Amino acid sequence: MPLITVGVNHKTAPIAIREQVAFAPEKMIEALSSLVTDQRAQEAIIVSTCNRTELYCSVEDLHKIDQVIAWLGQYHGIELEELKQYCYTHIADDSVRHIMRVASGLDSLILGEPQILGQVKSAYAVSQEGDCIGPELESLFQRTFSVAKRVRTDTAIGENPVSIAFAAVSLAQRIFADIRRSTALLIGAGQTIELVARHLKENGVKRIIVANRTLARAQTLASELKAEAIMLGDLGDYLPQADIVISSTASQLPIIGKGMVERATARRRHSPMLLVDIAVPRDIEPEVEDVSDAYLYTVDDLHSVIEENVRARQEAARAAEALIDEGVDAYRKTLESRKVSDLIVNYRQSAESIKQTELEKALKSLQSGQASEQVLNKLAHGLMNKLIHAPTQYLREAGSEADQEALTIAANVLGINEDKDN
Repeated sequence: MPLITVGVNHKTAPIAIREQVAFAPEKMIEALSSLVTDQRAQEAIIVSTCNRTELYCSVEDLHKIDQVIAWLGQYHGIELEELKQYCYTHIADDSVRHIMRVASGLDSLILGEPQILGQVKSAYAVSQEGDCIGPELESLFQRTFSVAKRVRTDTAIGENPVSIAFAAVSLAQRIFADIRRSTALLIGAGQTIELVARHLKENGVKRIIVANRTLARAQTLASELKAEAIMLGDLGDYLPQADIVISSTASQLPIIGKGMVERATARRRHSPMLLVDIAVPRDIEPEVEDVSDAYLYTVDDLHSVIEENVRARQEAARAAEALIDEGVDAYRKTLESRKVSDLIVNYRQSAESIKQTELEKALKSLQSGQASEQVLNKLAHGLMNKLIHAPTQYLREAGSEADQEALTIAANVLGINEDKDN
């Protein structure tokens, strides 16, 4: 059965459309069941994230593509003509290549981002739970997970940070031999600081302090990460305890000045302090650069790191594309092998049926008192005629059409050496 992909993503549709076609997690099994039981698809997996909604389906024939698009529109109450403006489709090998690129992070908004593989695996698990996966998608997704794993392990696609938050944490990892022994002071409680906090936590930072103008907001973030929450007014007391300071607020004036850092480094006995200012306008006075043992980086410094890393990821992506090409070829060979296996099974079943029919005739003849030699001759003759009937017909048709290639193939299949004297 053909494989198809129908989708909408960040490249083809604005967020207003992506929001409309997104599937709520609690409704996913219901949606899958609707898609499969309506006979639009034989098997289905739906990947729905903030940047994409994609339907991976095994269908009876390619005419079902339009029906799958229509189902997507009907399910979300979107006019078909409007939806078609933003939809893309892939079939057969293109569909296989697409899902492998998606799972490997090559089709993501941020090249090489690792979260998408987990999201694809989650979508696969939900479809399994809903009993909407059969042999076609099972084989495809197992191969996809294997390829995505190779891309992660055999290329540098995910090694270089390309987000401000990740770049800030990576910078800290370069400066401190063991970041797990460090104390991090985060100033602000917005989305960027939240991402920084999560990256630090994932990397095992010993202690995290969150400072914010509103204590309640700092406490909300701190409670999620088992961190400490303080007011901005307490910065002077806590700054000397911090090895890493990362700041991102909406303040119009600097929060940390040169004098505050000088006092902090003195109390730290000149142990190095990393300060990363990712706010615009800046949270940390530029003069802090002049303080001994204080290493100040701004958002511009991080952007230059990110640009280098994007280039590095693009180089890794080329290697990843080669692995995906191998994956598509391997999957195609699996399909061809399965077709041959099915053909062999059917051929053997046909031969078994002929055998059983002729054997039953022979047993009845023996029971009726016919001589065993006569019965055996009839059995052998009957088996031979039935087994050579189809090949003989094929040979006659090929001969009448002077199809030498077909005759040569048939001779090879039947084990006949045409050059041998009879």
